[in-house]
Amino acid sequence: MLSHIRRILAAVAIAMLTLLFLDFTGTAHAWFGWMARIQFLPAVLALNVGVIVALCALTLLFGRIYCSVICPLGIMQDLLARLPRLRKRHKPSYSYSPERRWLRYGVLALFILAMLTGVGSFVALLAPYSSFGRIVSQLLSPLYLWGNNLLAAIAEHYDSYRFYSVDVWLKSLPTLLTAAATFALLAVLAWRNGRTYCNTICPVGTVLGFLSRFSLLRIRFDKEKCRHCSQCTKHCKAACIDYKTLSVDHSRCVVCGNCIDSCQFGALRYSLPRAKQTETQPAADHTADANRRQFLAIAATATVGTMLAQQKKKVDGGLAAIEEKEIVERHTPLTPPGSQSARHMQRHCTGCQLCVQACPNDVLRPSASLLTLMQPTMGYERGYCRPECTRCSQVCPAGAIRPITTEQKSGTQIGHAVWVRKNCLPLTDGVSCGNCERHCPTGAIQMIPSIEDDWDAPLIPAVNTAKCIGCGACEHLCPARPTAIYVEGHESHREI
Repeated sequence: MLSHIRRILAAVAIAMLTLLFLDFTGTAHAWFGWMARIQFLPAVLALNVGVIVALCALTLLFGRIYCSVICPLGIMQDLLARLPRLRKRHKPSYSYSPERRWLRYGVLALFILAMLTGVGSFVALLAPYSSFGRIVSQLLSPLYLWGNNLLAAIAEHYDSYRFYSVDVWLKSLPTLLTAAATFALLAVLAWRNGRTYCNTICPVGTVLGFLSRFSLLRIRFDKEKCRHCSQCTKHCKAACIDYKTLSVDHSRCVVCGNCIDSCQFGALRYSLPRAKQTETQPAADHTADANRRQFLAIAATATVGTMLAQQKKKVDGGLAAIEEKEIVERHTPLTPPGSQSARHMQRHCTGCQLCVQACPNDVLRPSASLLTLMQPTMGYERGYCRPECTRCSQVCPAGAIRPITTEQKSGTQIGHAVWVRKNCLPLTDGVSCGNCERHCPTGAIQMIPSIEDDWDAPLIPAVNTAKCIGCGACEHLCPARPTAIYVEGHESHREI
């Protein structure tokens, strides 16, 4: 029963987390957003003490059930390990391997050093929750969106607008390649020996593995019943059971229950440390029943709500082909309102891509810079940061983007607009424009004569940098190619 309950809870958890990264309507977060916030590393970076204490207590009581029930990357490895064997229709055959402690703690030391020094790209590369987010957002999300667009086209043919199409575009080639390489590595390691990545590379697995050495409930041998058949070792995806010495490395055990199910002699139990298997059989069963009820109670709280779709349609009028905007080279990259500063973003972001997926205006995309690789940066080629939207601050689980209200966002200056004289249409083509002034939400742009006191001269924009918040409406809606106005970022955000 232990393995069956674990699989049910794991299936519910990975389904909810996958929907967080696939949903483009913004409704999934209202139901499942808490699943992102109970991930270990985001909770540490967000200084969510309650979650950290709860996960540590959970590990000290039950062992590393976080890795097999809550962590999406661990659950995904279990699925990858099962698929080839299901196809070949034969039982799994793992083998025991000793712990590589030097590698585990060496990677953990490098990971902590990267966090302290702000090397966000290395942190993002190893963070398990972030790796899962990149795989889903970069590899699975395009397929999901293309399927949605197909349904939208079919529905529109029958005069139904139950579905609506969305743009599918490449946001970052380095992030896509990183996600593909991570998935390939995990698939190979999971196929060869199950939880190799979790027990040798993953820093979260190493921390929880240290705590699980002292857990109360563990997988234990009954030496009188064991026949040394080796089935427990062959079914242990963590490679932590040595049937020859009847020992279990609890720092690597993820309490999946496969060993208990495979034992035909009842020689393995999930029990308290001093429980005598022959004399306290009913008490052990009672404890197991209590644990099962607790697991089922957790599963019962994970309810799935009805997904509502927001109707959204982009049109250009069909009058003429619109030339795509070029990516602007900024001296200082833009970070989202709520991130406080580029340094704060660099130190707290794990590059999970949840904010990038949640952005309804196509403003956020993964950075291609080596130091901040896969962390979100802003660009206004496909949209602008609307003052009434705070979606990214609502979904960030790591505290890299702090929650803000629309009022706070309207008063936060993330950058300022810069006018490029040589590209402005009134001067290059002799036509009136004023697009930037009309669409500026803060009134920071005014049209003035290009020749002082000559109101017959072409009107050009003048930017009041004290009022500009850097939303990018002017840059996005500027008809000039290349753009005649763009937003330069600020290292630290300012209140206006």
